[in-house]
Amino acid sequence: MSFTGKSVLFLVAGEPSGDALGARLIRALRRLTEDKVEIHGIGGPLMEAEGLRSLFPMSELSVMGLLEVLPHARRIMARMREAAAAVDTLKPDAVVTIDSPGFAHGFVTKIKSPGIRKIHYVAPTVWAWRENRVHKFKRHFDHLLTLLPFEPPYFEAVGLKTTFVGHSVLESGLKDADGAAFRQAHGIEPDSKVVAVLPGSRRGEVTRHMAPFRDAIERLLGRGLDFTCVLPTVPHLHQLVSEMASDWPVPITVVTGEAERFGAMKAADAAVAASGTVSLELALAGTPAVIAYRMNGLTHWIVRRMVKIDYASLLNIMAVMEGRAPPIPERLQSECRGDLLARDLERLLGQDGMQQLEGLERGLKSLRPLDGGSPSEAAARAILEDIGVRT
Repeated sequence: MSFTGKSVLFLVAGEPSGDALGARLIRALRRLTEDKVEIHGIGGPLMEAEGLRSLFPMSELSVMGLLEVLPHARRIMARMREAAAAVDTLKPDAVVTIDSPGFAHGFVTKIKSPGIRKIHYVAPTVWAWRENRVHKFKRHFDHLLTLLPFEPPYFEAVGLKTTFVGHSVLESGLKDADGAAFRQAHGIEPDSKVVAVLPGSRRGEVTRHMAPFRDAIERLLGRGLDFTCVLPTVPHLHQLVSEMASDWPVPITVVTGEAERFGAMKAADAAVAASGTVSLELALAGTPAVIAYRMNGLTHWIVRRMVKIDYASLLNIMAVMEGRAPPIPERLQSECRGDLLARDLERLLGQDGMQQLEGLERGLKSLRPLDGGSPSEAAARAILEDIGVRT
């Protein structure tokens, strides 16, 4: 406990999805403690909007892929040491790392001060690959918060305290987003067809996906479809995305910020998106989607030999686990091609779109916290209880 009389937490997010989780977590922590919590750490623009002063720019950590990390390894290691030194100086009640397991493990092992609780928010996908990671999490963390209801048994089996808190995407701004208002604000006619294009939240994802996504758009035009495109992106990639889309043969609206992104999803009739949390967001928005992903060829070769599942989208994975057909078309690696994406989009703009949304409802319901509250409050309550704060 700090001299201010407040509980002190050090939160660390390493990428945009973790930044969104962290921002909601900060709000919930302050609400449950009546603002009697002091937050430090590393985060992006959403966490900073909640009052966090990030130790350094979160964007320095947003690198994905085995080979893509290598050129940045020295800088990332230096940031791990810097973050651990800040924790040793501050001596918070707990460190909460949010997703980004590579950075999280390296960072917490460099903390020297004893007695600091180490909590990780978002379980690694041990049900998909490298199941033995449960032991690493048991060594490095005291408590794990999971987003998925079937995850706790994997970690409880090795004695790691684990709590299912629900998926934070369920409380996103999607419930307040207004597709009609988005269209009006951006000069899109109410009866116009809109395709949302979401190439990813990392630079490498954008550079790999924009070409096949553009090809798909051109092919749709060639089939006589009349539509406009919206491209939601993150602030630090706005210029790159705008430049890469500047010569697309359809009207383009590039937007940033959570409210605009969710408005774009609600306004869209169909979407093509890089794999990630966005697939859940699109399902909640009621927007049929095809999910695509390309990674470095060698990285894919290595990963493909380690994974135990055939799908990338969480709702597809959950459907298969339950013996149901996967509802979302996926175009991964060599199938991430304009011809296949265009065919999927054309179908989703028709009857297939409604059928997909009907198939997603069951999976979305199972992502809610067991107590029926919000996921961020469930996570905040678990953290506060862990450090002995009653709510």
